[in-house]
Amino acid sequence: MIGLVLAAGAGRRLRPYTDTLPKALVPIDPASDSGTVLDLTLANYAEVGITDVAVVVGYAADQIESRVQTFEKRYGVTLELIHNDKAETWNNAYSLWCARDVLPQGVLLANGDTVHPASVQRDLLGARGDDRRIILALDTEKALAEEEMKVIWSEAAGVEQITKLMDPATATGEYIGVTLIEPEAADDLTNALQETWERDPHLYYEDGYQILVDQGFRIDVTPIGNVAWVEIDDHDDLARARDIVCPT
Repeated sequence: MIGLVLAAGAGRRLRPYTDTLPKALVPIDPASDSGTVLDLTLANYAEVGITDVAVVVGYAADQIESRVQTFEKRYGVTLELIHNDKAETWNNAYSLWCARDVLPQGVLLANGDTVHPASVQRDLLGARGDDRRIILALDTEKALAEEEMKVIWSEAAGVEQITKLMDPATATGEYIGVTLIEPEAADDLTNALQETWERDPHLYYEDGYQILVDQGFRIDVTPIGNVAWVEIDDHDDLARARDIVCPT
């Protein structure tokens, strides 16, 4: 199993940082040269014993390319960069589809804008087995609102619905942007992602998960417990990430 990071996005709501940097390289800890989401995610992978990592790049890809040797030396990982040629105009269903050739290895996927502890990766790895093919990291503690990627899950059926367009009161929890994908799921997921971006290139890869669910493919979840994490979309989220990474 390898790590996989989606780091192709522009993150326009984080300007001026993202005038020249991809979202995954926005500095969370301004006092450190290793305080970015990509740094934290690579450190998480290394902590759980995953040393081969693929990174999907697009916007300002040269900024990640120039740091590959530094990342490899710092975290003891080997990086493969996968280029998304439509990163600035299409959404992340296409970005994950670009990584289709590595999915048969089995991947621990992490969005390149999610700050979270390595316990999330450990929980996902610990949830393997019993024919589970896709497992989502789920926050069942947080109070939900309109913007979150919400999930309805049941023991009998697994994930029944995953979308932002859901009454928060009906949701089991929030998908935090980290997934374990077993090799056996690669072909089905690749086909679902292609169907997703061909339908509408602005859809999310979670819409591909919903296609799988609608086809009768079981997707499971594992709760992450009461841990500090944040998806960084704007400057308020960045401030929250700094509180997590650099507590006073």
